[in-house]
Amino acid sequence: MKNFDAIVVGGGHAGAEASLALARTGINTLLVTLTKESITFLACNPSIGGTAKGHLVCEIDALGGEMGKNADATTLQLRMLNLGKGPAVHSLRAQVDKNEYHRNMQKVLEHTPNLTILEDEGAEILTNNGEVCGLTTAHGKTFNCKAIVLCCGVYLNSRTITGEIIRDQGPAGFSNSKNLTKSLIDLGFEIRRFKTGTPPRLDGASIDYSKFEVQKGDTNIQTFSFLTKRAKPNTRVCYLGYTTAKTKQIILDNLDKAPMYSGVITGLGPRYCPSIETKIVRFSDKERHQIFLEPETNDNNQIYVQGMSTSMPMDIQHQMIESVAGLENAKFEKYGYAIEYDCINPLELYPTLESKKVKGLYFAGQINGTSGYEEAGAQGLVAGLNASLAIRGKEQIVLSRDNSYIGVLIDDLTTKGTNEPYRMMTSRAEYRLLLRQDNADRRLTQIGYNTGLVSEERYQIFCKKMQKIAKLKEKLSKTIAPSKELDEYLESIGEPPAPRGLTIDNLCKRANSDLWQANKKLKLFSGYSKAEVTEAGIDAKYEGYLRLQQQMIDRTKKLEEKKIPKDFDFSSIRGLRIEAIEKLNKIKPLSVGAASRISGVNPADITILLMHL
Repeated sequence: MKNFDAIVVGGGHAGAEASLALARTGINTLLVTLTKESITFLACNPSIGGTAKGHLVCEIDALGGEMGKNADATTLQLRMLNLGKGPAVHSLRAQVDKNEYHRNMQKVLEHTPNLTILEDEGAEILTNNGEVCGLTTAHGKTFNCKAIVLCCGVYLNSRTITGEIIRDQGPAGFSNSKNLTKSLIDLGFEIRRFKTGTPPRLDGASIDYSKFEVQKGDTNIQTFSFLTKRAKPNTRVCYLGYTTAKTKQIILDNLDKAPMYSGVITGLGPRYCPSIETKIVRFSDKERHQIFLEPETNDNNQIYVQGMSTSMPMDIQHQMIESVAGLENAKFEKYGYAIEYDCINPLELYPTLESKKVKGLYFAGQINGTSGYEEAGAQGLVAGLNASLAIRGKEQIVLSRDNSYIGVLIDDLTTKGTNEPYRMMTSRAEYRLLLRQDNADRRLTQIGYNTGLVSEERYQIFCKKMQKIAKLKEKLSKTIAPSKELDEYLESIGEPPAPRGLTIDNLCKRANSDLWQANKKLKLFSGYSKAEVTEAGIDAKYEGYLRLQQQMIDRTKKLEEKKIPKDFDFSSIRGLRIEAIEKLNKIKPLSVGAASRISGVNPADITILLMHL
């Protein structure tokens, strides 16, 4: 029997970030993974980021995590989504080399001090007086510990489904975990059954790309990590195409063979990333749907067909693919499949991601009912860091809705719960103008430093950047004298000339003005990076809106600061409705603010709660 301070079960994106957060803060950590080959394996889309997900990756990086740096290092194509909208919803998305991403992360983990990696299966969580005390593996080994972080992904009792072919396995043919669900049930956890899926993979050499629209990457945009000095050049392109009326008819004619509709699949699937069968049924008025052809790795010519996730039988998958213009002669390398797996109810967690039932037991990733690598990595970092803080005898952190998308994600899970795989979206964040990608370090790096996860070297880089932005903002009150160059720039952005000149911050507020582009044209100042100028310019442009959002935050913070003890019995409060008592006692919110966001708790209940407190 060997002792570790903490054990992480699962080596996916949540497990990797949890392990690094623990080990880098001095905690002697054991990572138990079914196989090293599955460490941060991109089993579904070989991409990092996307709408709102890019925000999560920048926040993981700002806190001292690894996902952003690895994505930057393995990028095949980088794009900024939603550029036609405001900066609040600009979202980075990188098509990455899936094999290189896995190799890089495995190397980082293997060379991290305080971290031991074991290929085995977590089988039983050991407790003593309601606290974690160890883990027994499927191979009969027992390890003592003070904390366990479960990052089991989609591996708990998982099975993959393609038509009538059902395999007892995890994603991409990896082994699954057969023992841990029973241990969780024995500890009193509610187990749910969720489902996700993947599309076919095709041989790129068999595709007629001339029938698709080229989707090139963007240049000269920010990267995920604030430490990356320059984005990698875009070396690959993606392609946009569409399904056809024939595709639709093939699916409708064979709907009885679709496991989603024949009753074979019982798990709940993701609303915002549905299978092609679900899209055809749900949006019956549409004759076609977008698909994207995306490269998976430079190691081979395999292409991921985004938008055609399916669990149809193999022969039907062939018919579906061949009905798309340009894919008439496409050769399959892998068939699409659905995967069902066990997960818990996240309402059983505190916003620290520690279990309410067992002290020292933390959960992160898809086991909490979420979908996506980015959501998993964000939870893994928070769970690992909080386990580390608890072991070190320090106060655990709770990220808030007003300082991060991670805070929104975890608050949604632990106060509202989810009945389907949860996906992060910009619309979920009420303060999204404050929670931009470009300022993630300004919002979170101090927290990462205070908790010991951000290194001194990185912190000094951050401090210098903040000092430069502060000095730059002082210059924005300077008046730009009337000139031919100024009028030419104003004309280029559709603005009238300024015969009397104008201040730099006034220029920033013009509808289509971009401070970086203005500086290149007008030579307003020198010695500042594009990131520094862009962040200062956005703050100036939206100064009024940002002030309003901050006022809203200041008002709601009063409720967040009203703390509620963990063991508080809400049935002791006279005047609370029965439904409110049931919900509050079940979820056990730690603040009045969190209580106010629980479904079924109304403003009158909150007034009574405040009076009692």
